Amino acid sequence: MRRAARSRPASSTSAAAPGPLPDDQRRAAHTVISLLLDYPTAETAAHRADVEDVVVGLPPDVGRPLRAFLDATASVPLRELQAAYVTTFDLKRKCSLYLSYYAAGDTRKRGAALVTFVEAFRAAGWETDGSELPDHLPTVLELSARTDGEIAGMVLDAHRDGIEVLRAALETVRSPYAHVVAALVATLPAMQSATAARFRDLVAAGPPTELVGLSDLSHLTPFATIPSLTEETRR
Repeated sequence: MRRAARSRPASSTSAAAPGPLPDDQRRAAHTVISLLLDYPTAETAAHRADVEDVVVGLPPDVGRPLRAFLDATASVPLRELQAAYVTTFDLKRKCSLYLSYYAAGDTRKRGAALVTFVEAFRAAGWETDGSELPDHLPTVLELSARTDGEIAGMVLDAHRDGIEVLRAALETVRSPYAHVVAALVATLPAMQSATAARFRDLVAAGPPTELVGLSDLSHLTPFATIPSLTEETRR
């Protein structure tokens, strides 16, 4: 199973880092989840049988929710699924697929947050191709699937509160996409207490809409100390 790449290699990646799933299962799961969270097209629909084959081989806590999504959307016409996708992810603030939106919202600080994603891709030896912003969740998951997952895992961990808000919001509106995000959460480490606190705040208040009272964004810049992020990598 393969889709048009959003990124291109810029340099070699570092050694693999341990994660909650074996490397091959993490790559497979994040490939499928990335595909299912992307805008549905005839091309992606053509890969359904391939997706189902991959899902069978995933651990139950990851595979079951993915199977639930596939079952829930099996008979939905493509145009109807596309309309539901737009209504869900483009028109609801707490259902955004753009991870920096949860911390920075519609503020000037979102630009600084997006820079951390660009730096993360470069640190992993990749560049985005410009078809999506680098904080687009399917794009980050594609990075995880195409690399050893160390840096993509750091990005996902730094934005875990936003992912949890997305999951909770999708469950609230009873979207079948809640199953896909639940599968993603099952591939991630346990949520830390500080992240849980930010999650509760975001659930209560939603993403920021103005600069006044904006919380510190330091948790969005975990890449400055990564050895592979050098001037050579940046070029």
